[in-house]
Amino acid sequence: MALPKRKVSKSQRDKRRTHQKLSTPNVTECADCGEPKLPHHVCQECGSYKGRTVLSAEEE
Repeated sequence: MALPKRKVSKSQRDKRRTHQKLSTPNVTECADCGEPKLPHHVCQECGSYKGRTVLSAEEE
């Protein structure tokens, strides 16, 4: 089994881990109501997708 010859410094360790981060989600604006939504998803506010109503808005 391989063993390290020297201690890996914090700087070298963190440089190796730079690509392991979370990315922010892409958010687009709904064409009907203007609320932020995820692309290729039904709008949670108005229930529209690609310009047509898919989900009916529930009255509370």
